[in-house]
Amino acid sequence: MSALRTCAVILAAGGLLAGGTAVAAQHDKSAAVAAAPAAPFGGIVHMSSPLDLQSTASGAWTDSTLEVKLPRSGVYDLDVDVHGALSGIPPVNITMQARLWDVASGAPVPQSERFIDQVQDENQGNARVGHNVTAPITERIRVNRPTTIRLQAARAYRGTAVLAQILSDPSGYTAFRYERVGP
Repeated sequence: MSALRTCAVILAAGGLLAGGTAVAAQHDKSAAVAAAPAAPFGGIVHMSSPLDLQSTASGAWTDSTLEVKLPRSGVYDLDVDVHGALSGIPPVNITMQARLWDVASGAPVPQSERFIDQVQDENQGNARVGHNVTAPITERIRVNRPTTIRLQAARAYRGTAVLAQILSDPSGYTAFRYERVGP
């Protein structure tokens, strides 16, 4: 067996000196084979349909269709890009907030609430005002069991709100990235 290994090493070295590529394989049943490290759990999910907040009560938190399933306990990095659109007729003041909701515990992810957008115009006129923005939510959380994290949003308004939506389309996707970074 020793002569076979020596021959394989000489052939591999000779191949490398000649400018080629050589691979030597050793078949030794006594050698322990280390398992490859497990790949981290993660991915990116895009919201499949808009969340229309126009018909919801001012300040009411509403579930979106965007959620991720964290498959096991551990520490996860969560990153969400939220594409919000607001519009109204002056005088108007509309705000939009978003947060992450831990479905398993029935509670918001601590400190995940973000101010997404505000449209305020106190001018006396009837020209519609509004805009679109994308705002981030970035959190690191620890979960003790498999769980689902969902995006929620709310709007608050005074005046005539015409549009309040979380969008996901070619002009700006609402996306949720997650990655398990620790036990």
